Amino acid sequence: MSHYNSSMVRTAVPAIGFAITIAAAATLGHARTADPVPPDVLISRQLAESFGIAPGAIVRLSTDPSGANAHGFRVAGIYEPVPDPMRINTSKHEVRLHLPDLLDMTADPADPLSGRTVDAINITLARPDEARTFAREVTARVPGIFARAVQGLSGEAATFVVLERFHLAIAIVTIVASTVFLLALTVMLVDERRETVGILRLIGLTRGRILVQVFVEGLLIAAAGALFGLGLAMASEGLINSYFQWHYDTALVFVRVTPEVALRSVAVAVPLGALASVAASWALLRRNVLLLARR
Repeated sequence: MSHYNSSMVRTAVPAIGFAITIAAAATLGHARTADPVPPDVLISRQLAESFGIAPGAIVRLSTDPSGANAHGFRVAGIYEPVPDPMRINTSKHEVRLHLPDLLDMTADPADPLSGRTVDAINITLARPDEARTFAREVTARVPGIFARAVQGLSGEAATFVVLERFHLAIAIVTIVASTVFLLALTVMLVDERRETVGILRLIGLTRGRILVQVFVEGLLIAAAGALFGLGLAMASEGLINSYFQWHYDTALVFVRVTPEVALRSVAVAVPLGALASVAASWALLRRNVLLLARR
C-alpha cells in the first residue's frame, strides 16, 4: 500500500493499492450505488469512528467540493494508519483504494496522460545500504528523472537528526548540572559526619580504608536511586503513552524505556553518584584528625 494525496502519488512496492487522504474539499457519506458489486475500499479507524461507518457499508467518494461525480464503494475493512510523527496533529481520515479506482476518480478525461502520470515513486531496496548508488544510476540512465535516497540528512529525516542532537545537548547539560548539585549536596552531608570520620581516623583507620567504605556506600545509594528512577519511568511509561495516544488519536508510541536506555542510565548515574561521594569525602579526610574529632 502507498499514500496518495491531491498532488502526489508514492509507491514503495509494485502497485497493489493506494490510499487517498480525505481533504476538506472531498465529501464522504452513506449512499446506495447503481453498481451491483461496487469496488472495495479500506477506511481508517478514525474515519470510521467519525462517520459511524462499519465494514460492508456503501460510501460515495468525490474529489469535488460539491460532491459531484461521486463514485460508490463498499467498505471491505477498517485499518489503523501507520503512526507518523510528522503527521501527528493532522487529520487521519483516510481511504485506501485500488489504483484503477483511484485513476477513475482523479484522471482528467480531456488529458489522456493524466491517468498515466505520477509525480513521485518510492522504491524499497533489498539492500538499503546501496540506496545512494541506486539513485545515482537511475538519474544517469533516465533523463529528466531525479532520484535521491530518502534516508540521511535530507527532507523529513533532517528534522529528526536535529531533534536528536538537541536532545543530546539537553541531556549533557542536565547531567553536568545534576552532578554539580549532587556534589554540593554530598559535601554538606559528609561535613555533618566529620566527627564520625575523625573518630575512625583516631582508632587507626586509614584514609584509603575510609574512602573505600564511602565509595561502597555511595555505590549502593546511587544504585538504589537509579533503580528507583527506572521503576518510576517504567511505571509512568504506560500512563504517558495512553494520554498522548488518546489526545492525538494515534497508535504512535511516545515513550519507550528500552533495555539500552535503562543500561545507559544506570551506567551514567551509578558511577557519578559513587564518585561524588568519594570526592566530597576526600576533601574532608585531608583535614587534621584533631579538627575532625573536635566537638
